[in-house]
Amino acid sequence: MKYNIPAVIFAGGKSSRMGEDKALLAFGKHSTLSQYQHIRLQKLFKEVYISAKNNKFDFKANLLLDKYTENSPLVAIISIFEILHIDKIFILSVDAPFVTKDIIDKLITDKHTGDAIVAQSSSGLQPLCAVYYRSILPIAKKHLQEKNYRLTSLLEEANTHICHFENDEKFSNLNHPHEYKAALEQTRH
Repeated sequence: MKYNIPAVIFAGGKSSRMGEDKALLAFGKHSTLSQYQHIRLQKLFKEVYISAKNNKFDFKANLLLDKYTENSPLVAIISIFEILHIDKIFILSVDAPFVTKDIIDKLITDKHTGDAIVAQSSSGLQPLCAVYYRSILPIAKKHLQEKNYRLTSLLEEANTHICHFENDEKFSNLNHPHEYKAALEQTRH
């Protein structure tokens, strides 16, 4: 059975540490990391979207383009709730390919209410592996006006429930070329 809430893959970042757009890097048997995440999440969710600044993808996907020029996941969250008339969404960063179904299930089935349910591993808060509620929109807009783009600041002010996970490796982000190379090696085994 698929989840009823939409999933949104965040693929609009600058990828400055990677040196090239990580959303467009090949991954596993797929032409891009974006396509890998999209296919994977389509098995779990009825609706899957990709949030980005523009359409840079070579496969068919529902896109949610940022409505603001700033480069920040905060802008993407605001844009998503302004475009989609939904109460909650699941967000996953394109560069987190090892987040498992068990992690997603725990976040989505968590009974806490508020503005967000966010994963936390031993390395810290994972704001791009979370369930966000529409109620966070006014706080997010205030942060945008204040030019405070940090999601951790947003989540500190919002009514946020933290969902703890032990396995830090599942939240590995592919920010640097050596992390990408290690992830490719891991997918070969």
